[in-house]
Amino acid sequence: MVTTRSGSSARANGTPQSNGKANGTISRKQPNKRTSDDKLETITKRPRLEEKTDLTRWRMLDEKGRHTWHYLEDDEAIKRWPQSCADKWYLGLDTGLPTLPKPKKPLDSVVNGLTFFEKLQLPSGQWGCEYGGPMFLLPGVVITWYVTKTPIPWYVATEIKNYLFARANPEDGGWGLHIEGESTVFGTSLNYTVLRIVGVDPEHPVMVKARATLHKLGGATFAPHWAKFWLSVLGVCKWDIVNPVPPEIWLLPDWVPIAPWRWWIHMRQVFLPMSYIYEKKWTCEETDIIRGLRDELFVEQWEKIDWLGNRNSICPVDNYHPKSWLLNTVNWVLVHIWNPYLRPNGLAQKAEDWVSKLVDMEDENTDYADLAPVNAAMNTIVCYIRDGPGAYSVRRHIERLDDAMWVNHEGMFCNGTNGVQCWDTSFLIQAATDAGLEKDPRWKPMLTKALKFLDDQQIRENCKDQKTCYRQQRKGAWAFSTRDQGYAVCDCISEALKSVILLQKTPGYPQLLEDQRIFDAIDTLLTYQNKSGACSSYEPTRGSELLEMLNAAEVFGKIMVEYDYVECTTAVVTALMLFQKHWPDYRPQEIKSFIGRSVKAVKRLQRPDGSWYGNWAICFTYATMFALESLKSIGETYNNSSYSKRGCDFLISKQREDGGWSESYRSCEKMMYIEHHTGSQVVMTAWALIGLMKADYPDIEPLKKGIKLIMDRQQPNGEWKQEAIEGVFNKSCMISYPNYKFTFTMKALGMFAQKYPNETVI
Repeated sequence: MVTTRSGSSARANGTPQSNGKANGTISRKQPNKRTSDDKLETITKRPRLEEKTDLTRWRMLDEKGRHTWHYLEDDEAIKRWPQSCADKWYLGLDTGLPTLPKPKKPLDSVVNGLTFFEKLQLPSGQWGCEYGGPMFLLPGVVITWYVTKTPIPWYVATEIKNYLFARANPEDGGWGLHIEGESTVFGTSLNYTVLRIVGVDPEHPVMVKARATLHKLGGATFAPHWAKFWLSVLGVCKWDIVNPVPPEIWLLPDWVPIAPWRWWIHMRQVFLPMSYIYEKKWTCEETDIIRGLRDELFVEQWEKIDWLGNRNSICPVDNYHPKSWLLNTVNWVLVHIWNPYLRPNGLAQKAEDWVSKLVDMEDENTDYADLAPVNAAMNTIVCYIRDGPGAYSVRRHIERLDDAMWVNHEGMFCNGTNGVQCWDTSFLIQAATDAGLEKDPRWKPMLTKALKFLDDQQIRENCKDQKTCYRQQRKGAWAFSTRDQGYAVCDCISEALKSVILLQKTPGYPQLLEDQRIFDAIDTLLTYQNKSGACSSYEPTRGSELLEMLNAAEVFGKIMVEYDYVECTTAVVTALMLFQKHWPDYRPQEIKSFIGRSVKAVKRLQRPDGSWYGNWAICFTYATMFALESLKSIGETYNNSSYSKRGCDFLISKQREDGGWSESYRSCEKMMYIEHHTGSQVVMTAWALIGLMKADYPDIEPLKKGIKLIMDRQQPNGEWKQEAIEGVFNKSCMISYPNYKFTFTMKALGMFAQKYPNETVI
């Protein structure tokens, strides 16, 4: 089987410089082979890399919401498994869908959009999509494949190469934290490494250009913590360059203010396996690729690098959240005093064993899918180190890593999670109901399939050992993606619950979720409120914001604990309001109190300019939409609420001449409204319009201009084309939500059609 674990030596074609690195060229003496190298090279030959694969041979398999991509090399297999319309659309191929009648009014646009989007519904009833954007996800998976000696088929290697080539910065050839970001050491060092692993020659022009940029930024010694960790796993860096990740922190009693159970779930589930691997100082077998990378990623000669002295070296462009004086002090004490002189061996072993057990709990509660691909890749390595290459834990992890991989017209990459299935399906249902189309027999089959999917994906039990592994109550909940992944999020629960209620309270739809299952969801939702009255995401806030002083990631902000989120708070409030309408006697006082405190929190989070800051999409436009919906739920609108009026006035002040809205991801980083350089975006425009209509904004003209822009951007077959990136997390990293250009645009059009049924706009 062809693999991408190349053992061949890189060639140097450029003119040698004094240090071998100044312009991205490399110069090295032939490395001495170890006695085991010949044996290793028989396993790790240079892969067969092609220019591209045949995109008509790719298929996405949907197994009750689990998405995996498959390449059919056998012509008979192609006949047995024809490419679906969804496959073609994901891959950028011609779907062959017909031109639809030109819309004469907004509702016609909704019908055209649904006509197209219906063709993308998958067999299990949901909608799939890529969920890419971050450029640090793929390296973790590929490095894990490499160090566990997992074969990478030629077609996977080829499309990974194509994706990274396509996403290289057109000006300097590097890679950033995300696809729209500037080149960083983090993105460039790790994605360069991926390309070498999948078999790209170091003297390929793309590699030479990327390497030159990396060296201008200081080389891999100036990488942030996570990059240094991955490069140390490979043996490209020495472990001394990695700031401490002590496993014994997991032994702290729960009452301690810095105990890991208080951290945000993504932070603690990444640092959990990272601490195990750090404790072992484990490094994979040395190969020629690793020896080559040692020469290519650094400005200095590898043998002369002061690894310990570069623990805190970081390129300014990567240093979004500089380490605090406190964290630097703690790290110094751990490195120079605790680890060499004071740390008892028994304590170290106890910590290692406990971390190992917590990793097993995470794997068991998710069937090895894990929270997200970052910790999934690290958990795989933990199991490889501990259980050995042939263990079931390793084999199942390797299978599950495929869940996060995606293919589009640019190539193969890694999604932020194993999908967006429950989230996007919920919004599609609401788009249809906001347009009043749920009663139309034309759309009942599509919506019934979507309802059945949400029925199947409701989480029916709490985690095993819930308290021991610090997990939030989840019975009756929905995850962002699938029940297998199993991490409930309060806004995902809320949007799915609203969608289920809206359809099941419409005559003609099956009653799939009995009342007790609805009550289970409400019981879990009511556990999410913070002391502030607002809601967070996966869990209520457990720790102080002062924990940000221990933020070691450097490239992300607001990552250590849960925070108050307007979007999540609004989702819960609107779900509770809808529930109370149909079940007024179930926990009425608790729900009333919850809603009252939540809306007060939303008001408190309003900024002086009338906007709200968005944490999960870009940015002020997104959050202001949700906040105005929150206010509407208690009867506060433009005409009777100063909060609502100020929010509407903010949105109106940002409308462009063409009727649209355009907000850049830079807003998230800078915490101030910044327009996107490409102009108006249909998704931003839809968010603004939804907020204004929820608030009963009295002037129809701005609404008509925005609706017209959305209608004008719709394609003859009913779709909208992809524009700028939509999502964000941790202030600095952007992520794609490509189905938003359907669900929110149709929601805005449908709401307008219901509110102003006689307006044609065009």
